[in-house]
Amino acid sequence: MKWYQTNKPAVLLIPALLFLLMIVYSLVMAFAESIRSPEGWTWQYYADLFRQSQLIESLGYSLLITVVSVFFSVLIGWGVVRWFSSFIDEPAGKWLVWIPMLFPHFVWGYFILLLLGQSGLVSSFLYQAGWLSSREAFPVFTQDPYGIGIIITYLWKEIPFVILMLLPAYLQLPKQYGEVISVLGGGRKEWFKTVEWPWVQPVIVEITLILTAFIFTAYEVPALLGISYPQMTAVLAYEWFYGAAWEERSYAFGLLCIIAFILGAIALLSFTLMNRRRWLLSKSSHQY
Repeated sequence: MKWYQTNKPAVLLIPALLFLLMIVYSLVMAFAESIRSPEGWTWQYYADLFRQSQLIESLGYSLLITVVSVFFSVLIGWGVVRWFSSFIDEPAGKWLVWIPMLFPHFVWGYFILLLLGQSGLVSSFLYQAGWLSSREAFPVFTQDPYGIGIIITYLWKEIPFVILMLLPAYLQLPKQYGEVISVLGGGRKEWFKTVEWPWVQPVIVEITLILTAFIFTAYEVPALLGISYPQMTAVLAYEWFYGAAWEERSYAFGLLCIIAFILGAIALLSFTLMNRRRWLLSKSSHQY
């Protein structure tokens, strides 16, 4: 028991270390598979990857959907928290916001398909009401070339997540700084510039990174609501992995390694910069 009390912090870290070890092991094995061929080790698969127009279009398609989904999720979620944080902090407000988070992404994707598909509930209602000449006249919102159905699904799911992450930051805003700014003759612009934005910026950066990594590598919703060409990167990697050609499996591992490296580098750089900003904010808050 004495040993446990002495080493309690290290013991509590064991699950996290095991989880981290599994991730590192997976990345190492994926990288090894991406450079292994029947003739031995080779970088040829990586050289071939970027000569494939299918991959370039898939990356562009994934990037477009990811940027639009993340931008509007953060923007709308941030706006909701800014103007309705006091209501959301109440039990009724929390339940209203959290309900979409109770269901998996795939369920919401299927719901969007039933709701906004050309044979879905909305098109059927409009057709029965006489506002559409046929169900096919309803705009294509699902399985469309622009990923509108995918974006709507992610907005529906990620806006509550943004609210969940930003709400504690707004509830802990140092309100006393507002009085100081008011005494010095400042207004809402100075409050936002000197207090609100520096306070919430690290959280917004973290949210952006999490959502970018999740959406860019997501499989379920793009597989359900996407089109056959171009595909999002995770869907393309899945098809390569389970394809009949053996070399395509190495392409799948190579693609996932490239994405993991890029996202990891961006996350490491961002957390390094944001941790320093958090430390400065914490220090200035204590001094005040």
